[in-house]
Amino acid sequence: MMMKAARIHDFDPDAKGPDYLRVEEVTEPEITRPDQALVRVGGAGVCRTDLHIVQGLWREVQQTELPYILGHENAGWVEEIGSAVEGVSPGDPVVIVPALGDGTCRACRRGEDNRCDNLVWQGIQIDGGYADYLVTKARNLVPLPEGMEPKAAAAYADAGLSSYHAAKRAAAELLPGDHAVVIGIGGLGHMGLQALSALCAAKIIAVDVSEEALAFAEELGADHLVQASDHTVEDVMTLTGGGAAVVLDFVAEHDVPQAAMAMLRTGGNYLVVGYGGELRTPTMAIMGQEKRITGNVGGTHDELIELLALAAEDTVRLHVREYALDDVNEALDDLSNGRIRGRGVLVPSATS
Repeated sequence: MMMKAARIHDFDPDAKGPDYLRVEEVTEPEITRPDQALVRVGGAGVCRTDLHIVQGLWREVQQTELPYILGHENAGWVEEIGSAVEGVSPGDPVVIVPALGDGTCRACRRGEDNRCDNLVWQGIQIDGGYADYLVTKARNLVPLPEGMEPKAAAAYADAGLSSYHAAKRAAAELLPGDHAVVIGIGGLGHMGLQALSALCAAKIIAVDVSEEALAFAEELGADHLVQASDHTVEDVMTLTGGGAAVVLDFVAEHDVPQAAMAMLRTGGNYLVVGYGGELRTPTMAIMGQEKRITGNVGGTHDELIELLALAAEDTVRLHVREYALDDVNEALDDLSNGRIRGRGVLVPSATS
């Protein structure tokens, strides 16, 4: 059997569109292990990481043979299960945790599957969901709440999960009256802001260069808005009366990391979610003020369940713009040029 898929054939450091990927007919994947499941894709999130993959920025991490199918934010319906699979049945709507852990290392046994010693990312290192079907480990399937469509839930798998993971860690140390700064109200940041608001009583300051993004942040419950400029740090220091307890950085490019560190109060925590830039800060400042820097990647299986519970209550809302799979390059181009509010999601033809 054949299916439609969007595959990368070559890395292009200068890729700016409009032809990032090739949409073509390929052989449908098949279950080869008893612990696997075949999923009919109902939605695949369009992520900036996919642009970075096309540009070759992940080449050393991936060590992946080309061509292959992108797409690490996936949801759909179980089509077929392996002989050892329990807990899901054909027809069940599911979202897929993209970080495929081995389930046996110390990290996995602690429930920290996003830190697995032998982690493999679906859609980054192996074929993903920019296709009609994909095969995955059944242990990575999370049932969707009743009434939630796969295309509306796909981006919770990574953008939502990464945002929630960071927001949950931040909320654990934020007290009423504290200030938290959320930098970048985009595909991840708009969910991180909502999750943080749901999990704690701190005052939230949204920072973005775009007036439209800041208006969006206000809709989502931000207490204060700061338009990024040469005076961003001073504006935040004035609002907080001496610095924020936590800064969640969903940008982490250009001079943003340095500014984020400067916004922190003594004992503050800089949570890095975005990537691409560099952090240069005097070690004296870290030591003398006990500032912390915390990296965040993906999230755990249980955290995705928690996030979906918030989504089912409409406490956290994912804003989605739909594209047909055939229009994958248009979606990537819109993402690259800032034309997507929230998250773009591909809907394969096999869904209809």
